[in-house]
Amino acid sequence: MKSTIKKALLASALVPCALSSANAADLRMSWWGGDSRHIATQEALKVCGEKYGHTIAPEFTGFAGYLEKLTTQMAGGTEADLMQVNWPWLPLFSRDGTGFADLQELGAVDLSQYPQTDLDGVTVKDHVQGIPVSTTGRVFFFNTTTLEEAGLSAPTTWEEFFGAAEALRDKEGDDYRLFNAVSESAQLLVSLAVTQKTGKDMVDPATNRVAWTPEELTAGIEFYQRMVDTGAIQSRQDEAAEGNVKLYEKTAWAEGKIAGSYEWDSTYFKFSDPLQDGEVLTAVPMVTFEDAVTEGVYRKPSMLFAISKHSKNPEAAAEILNCLVNEPEGIDALGDTRGLPASKVALERLQAAGQIKPELLKAHEIMMASEGPAVSPFNEHPELRATFVDTLEEFAYDQVSAEEAAEYIIEGANDVLSQFD
Repeated sequence: MKSTIKKALLASALVPCALSSANAADLRMSWWGGDSRHIATQEALKVCGEKYGHTIAPEFTGFAGYLEKLTTQMAGGTEADLMQVNWPWLPLFSRDGTGFADLQELGAVDLSQYPQTDLDGVTVKDHVQGIPVSTTGRVFFFNTTTLEEAGLSAPTTWEEFFGAAEALRDKEGDDYRLFNAVSESAQLLVSLAVTQKTGKDMVDPATNRVAWTPEELTAGIEFYQRMVDTGAIQSRQDEAAEGNVKLYEKTAWAEGKIAGSYEWDSTYFKFSDPLQDGEVLTAVPMVTFEDAVTEGVYRKPSMLFAISKHSKNPEAAAEILNCLVNEPEGIDALGDTRGLPASKVALERLQAAGQIKPELLKAHEIMMASEGPAVSPFNEHPELRATFVDTLEEFAYDQVSAEEAAEYIIEGANDVLSQFD
């Protein structure tokens, strides 16, 4: 009898430890993804819910249709307490920084695990609108086997880059090229050149207009043309004649006849796997101008977790959010199902457990160590990006001059931006 009473007392004493200061709450969480993400997230919600005494109903789908559903819910104030949000959607849902709960006001979320530059990417008018779940960015990959066979090393400056491009073709033949750059990659290289020279992202957050002058953007476009003229990259016309084949599907890439590219750090294996035996792909530090103001890294949250401003239990939602991204239970359950975690403690935990391949980690560390201004989500607005890419193509076909292209891009971008004033 005494034993039964002792067990009952012990159980009752443990109950408060399982419950949070926010008290037990019924929450909802919505996200998109594939089967592996769905399974991992449901497990994470289960263990985090058990830790804090909350129940979280999962709402998950594929990517198709998610934006439309979220838009309808946000308009009616019926969105889930916790939401996975695509980073470029921030301007759609939080123009003034009040679309989601401000995480600075919810003490359960440990923001110290994130570099300030990462938090800047999810901050609107001084309101932290979400947690960057994972951070990705563009890095330089070079086929070091090809370079070493030609007696070259990966360039560190743009003048070295152009010198290496010439030397590679002299030593290996005209069917060799140092680099690849078409479509979005070409646009991002133009942006990189302008950012390195000026220290400015394309969009000025203070004015919500293009930060670059026509002259600055013209110089970036002319820099891209120099790549074509010197044979460092293939012309847009030649790419079209070959059928606009994706780089990782090109035989020339697999054989090492294209020696480098500027790609997302998270896609390392997408580009290394097609290489023939003996070819080694290596991530290297940013190539910069000798007089660069900044390295100009294009780094962004790949997605974020946000809390609804309509949530009836925001503190409880904050406890679950923090558990998912910063605490062992959530970290172990989610693993790398959303890419390499942006949280310092999460990344360290997965690394210690051997869950991150060294090649991917190296690319990620280079990207994270590089400097650059905060990148506005407007850079990836579909209309703005289409204007930039399409105008560059017109320039490549000599339909407009570099000066005209710069004017058209700035005018088109500002038209898009003005819709969000």
